[in-house]
Amino acid sequence: MTEESKKLRIGIIMGGVSSEREVSLESGRNLFSKMNRNEYEPIPIFMDSRCSLWEIPIKLLMRNSTVDVETDLAEEAKRIRYEEIKDRVDLVCIGLHGKYGEDGCLQGLLELLGVPYTGSGVLGSALGMDKLASRKVLALSGIDVPATVAVSKEEWTSEERNGILESIRNRIGFPCVVKPTREGCSTAVKKVVSLEGIPDALGSAFEWDNTVLVEEFLTGMEVTCGVLGNERPQALTPSETIPTTEILSLEDKFLYGQGENKTPARLPEEKLKEIQDVAVKAFIALGLKVYSRIDMFVREDGRVAVLEPNSLPGMTPSTVLFHQAAASGISQADLIGKVLRFSLEAHARKKGPL
Repeated sequence: MTEESKKLRIGIIMGGVSSEREVSLESGRNLFSKMNRNEYEPIPIFMDSRCSLWEIPIKLLMRNSTVDVETDLAEEAKRIRYEEIKDRVDLVCIGLHGKYGEDGCLQGLLELLGVPYTGSGVLGSALGMDKLASRKVLALSGIDVPATVAVSKEEWTSEERNGILESIRNRIGFPCVVKPTREGCSTAVKKVVSLEGIPDALGSAFEWDNTVLVEEFLTGMEVTCGVLGNERPQALTPSETIPTTEILSLEDKFLYGQGENKTPARLPEEKLKEIQDVAVKAFIALGLKVYSRIDMFVREDGRVAVLEPNSLPGMTPSTVLFHQAAASGISQADLIGKVLRFSLEAHARKKGPL
């Protein structure tokens, strides 16, 4: 057996069809470049706009955008049919973000194909993507979440509109935040300061989902905390997220030098420990596995509220998860290695789907 054949073949899937596909491409590139070549053979796999998979060469991997990659797939890349994945890789490293990649869809397909993958399973991924469902589970677990009114597109286009507006006024008040239920990267997220602004904000959010959340506008400190592990998950060092505007933008999250994160967050040691405890509790309550990032808010009265989990957090070079790992002496390559090992462990132990 050659040294090369001992290495685990890791298929890194990136791109996809969600609003977060450009971030996914950047995550996939970084996972590919930082993966330990002594242990793993990384294979870059691009998901195109029709959800077809392609093994791509380095020159396509380095393209600026998913559109640039897709332009030359037929000539430069090798098509991989879903049924062939098991023969080509030992583990799928999911670099996708958002719908159809982070929400349980791809996880379910890989379960049927018998291919292990990184991150949470079908249920954990679905709960993590659906902010309304996850908040219900978190609240039942005794975890503080923002006051929320869910508005369906069907209700909004019916005669219920006045009742919905009244419910928002009485239960949420102003300012408030309007966002789609199942989107990330701050897509269609708007701060609304009066009842008159609700229709336009809902209209924008309905372009992305049929259910929209109207939630209280939290004040205090926005924090985020990575969690690693399976049966005994451990929290990383919490970070303080400092947006350039009142609502954290896509650029704040992923553009190098745009937003600012402070690790550790500028809080007393006992509050940092509380944030870590809440992050782990949320991770367990939602059935998450391997790794996640829990976005939270430390309210002005000191309570720690969970905004949402990220079951496949961004793995771009500047992502805050790497900052938190570095604070614990873990390099990017080491963190990626931990994700791969925890994923293999979870799939080795599972009974039925993860």
